[in-house]
Amino acid sequence: MLMWSVAVALAGAFCMAFGSAMQERDAVRAPGGSVARAGFLLHLAQRPRWMIGTLAAGGGVALHLVALSGAPLTIIQPIGVTGLLFAIVLSAVFNRRRVRTSQILGGLAVMVGLAGVLLLFPHSAATPHMTTGVGLILTGSVAAIGGAVYFAAPWLPAGLRAVLLASAGGAALGTTSALARVVASQTVTDITAVLTWLTVLGIAIALFGGLLQQNAYRTGHFAAAYATLLVADPITGAGIGALMLGEGLPTTPQDQLLATASAGLAILGTAVLARAKNRNPEAARPSAVRHELVHQNSGETS
Repeated sequence: MLMWSVAVALAGAFCMAFGSAMQERDAVRAPGGSVARAGFLLHLAQRPRWMIGTLAAGGGVALHLVALSGAPLTIIQPIGVTGLLFAIVLSAVFNRRRVRTSQILGGLAVMVGLAGVLLLFPHSAATPHMTTGVGLILTGSVAAIGGAVYFAAPWLPAGLRAVLLASAGGAALGTTSALARVVASQTVTDITAVLTWLTVLGIAIALFGGLLQQNAYRTGHFAAAYATLLVADPITGAGIGALMLGEGLPTTPQDQLLATASAGLAILGTAVLARAKNRNPEAARPSAVRHELVHQNSGETS
């Protein structure tokens, strides 16, 4: 059962990387300010390429949730980081840009560091439980922090904006994973468990996380945004799993030291990606130019 869940999670990681790289192209080109409003998602939903990316990412999320039904967060979440190198390479291919050595090294640092952090957490297969009240407080807190980042983002430099928006988006999606872990585990024995308020809260915070995530891609710093998302999502999910779902934290001084060093390596890799010079040039274009590109592309496809 465990090996099957790992294989499913790996397939999900690739699907999410492919879908995210597809989404970035239209997120960057969409008209609007540096940080787009919620209607931005409605605009993107009309773009065939973005919808293909969304379906691919959605398939990856579905595979991730299936994997969570058979293994704890602390095993499944680290597997998601394997999609980072896929995403970096796919984005470069789609946008006809060269992959820099610093991006590969930064991506490897994030992958190794994050996997090290999460693999050092104790692994528990116990069925998790969470009340609706706790779920409401949890999602409300994450939404409040994400909202503050969203409203402050237009005044920040593009690189920092990408990291903060992706951090908030990753925290929202990590919260979704934790809620899904509870619902999916309980659904194995009782199918009606999916018809609870935890499912509603999970969907709501996932949509908010999606808005933050697409705005992070919009900055043109895709590698940094996706790497940050991969760090924030599983750390949030594993943290909730450890502190609220009884999945535990590293207990020995040696494991705690290794976990701290691994976290530092992941942060260093993210910083390298955030400072990358090959930002998608279309992100720096004025809104009117991006809007004209959208119309030109629409005319070519029709």
